[in-house]
Amino acid sequence: MFFSKHTKELVVCTIFFVLPLIFGSLLLRKPADRMEQNNIPKQEDVKEVFVVAIGDSLTEGVGDSTNEGGYVPLLQSNLMEKYPDKIISTVNYGKAGNTTRQIIKRINSSTDIQNDLKEATIITLTTGGNDLMKVIKSNLFNNLAVETFDKPSQEYQEDLDELYQLIRQYNDQAPIYQLGIYNPFYVSFNEIDAMQEIVDNWNGSAKSTLNTRKKAYFVPINDNIYDGLASESSNTDDGINNLLSDADNFHPNNLGYQIIANEFAMIIETSGELK
Repeated sequence: MFFSKHTKELVVCTIFFVLPLIFGSLLLRKPADRMEQNNIPKQEDVKEVFVVAIGDSLTEGVGDSTNEGGYVPLLQSNLMEKYPDKIISTVNYGKAGNTTRQIIKRINSSTDIQNDLKEATIITLTTGGNDLMKVIKSNLFNNLAVETFDKPSQEYQEDLDELYQLIRQYNDQAPIYQLGIYNPFYVSFNEIDAMQEIVDNWNGSAKSTLNTRKKAYFVPINDNIYDGLASESSNTDDGINNLLSDADNFHPNNLGYQIIANEFAMIIETSGELK
């Protein structure tokens, strides 16, 4: 088939003008395509963080008027704000009245706790307060002396060490954050000087145990709770701690639990374990 000279020139001109337009549009479209692809978060970039909270009444949330679990949901919200690229989920295994020994028994007897510990990204722990109260109650009619708590403190350390060993049987990677105890009697019975020293020593025993463990962090709370929150409307002068529940003046109220959640979140962040 033969084309005229005029037809050939027309074809050449068409190719000359059309091809650059086609290639140009492709070149312009590719960066945009790349930008769209870059804006789509990759599935591997989204990390799920599973917080397993275990412990006593402070984990259960006694004193929380919302009945939503004390510091645990507040910590979840706090971590969601600090780490917006992560999916934060929690489970609450708090039980009021539990001593360290009783927490050990619960873990040993519960496959749910064991399975969740295996999946945990972070483990939070509240224990020690009931261990201390057990000693106080058994010496109510005696003069409370610092020396009275020496042997029980050693027993608490032994139980705590056993608890950490047990947790590590199910998860040897997740960092453990243990909340210290506070002195709930400071405002109402601030004349008992020995009580604060006893609480400080008890916290010292916990810290000594944690220092022997990898990826174990102590979360101090006594200084934030023991004398209430100073404000113009503060009622600490009346012998009432405004961070404790009105129901028992012992467990934290909603604001007290918020402070606890904030302290957990701060130590989690500064530890650098959650990246």
